[in-house]
Amino acid sequence: MRIRDWQDVLGEVVERDVEPTDWRAVAGDRADGVGEDMYLAHPRVGVFALKTYAKNPFEVRGVGTRVARRLDDEIGPFMPAEDADGRFAVRSPPEDEEHAESIASRLEAVVRTHADAPTTPEDFFEDVMEAVESPAFGPMAYDGYGRPDDLDELADRFEEAEGLLDAELDDLIETDEVDRGFM
Repeated sequence: MRIRDWQDVLGEVVERDVEPTDWRAVAGDRADGVGEDMYLAHPRVGVFALKTYAKNPFEVRGVGTRVARRLDDEIGPFMPAEDADGRFAVRSPPEDEEHAESIASRLEAVVRTHADAPTTPEDFFEDVMEAVESPAFGPMAYDGYGRPDDLDELADRFEEAEGLLDAELDDLIETDEVDRGFM
């Protein structure tokens, strides 16, 4: 298992050439200490664990790793279903000005279309994510004030990775001389 900077792990997610709508996420407060835990999963790519904290209002620091090569029947039930209340997305910046203008035009058309026709929040979200070319988006179970039960279940299944990631994140927090997260 290779522990890396959390943004490098997200970079790997972004670079995967898989169906973007098949991603799932579970996130919430860290079990012990400052920050948040997140698991990202895709049936063809596997499962990634991330631990992050806000060093200040402008900088998030963290670590992550791939904890499973595939999303199997043991892990899958802990990821949210398609009809989950929350949503997440991973984005990359546009490549250049022309690309940014193209994305903006598509986004404008999507917003205009949804404003003029009956729509559901899920359809609007999916169309917006496709317009901005999000490589990973989908349902998310998230608790901003605690931990979803499924997050604890995943942590139990990947106990060794959790321990290593916690130690690495605690080292970052200590090095940054941050006693508590930015709130």
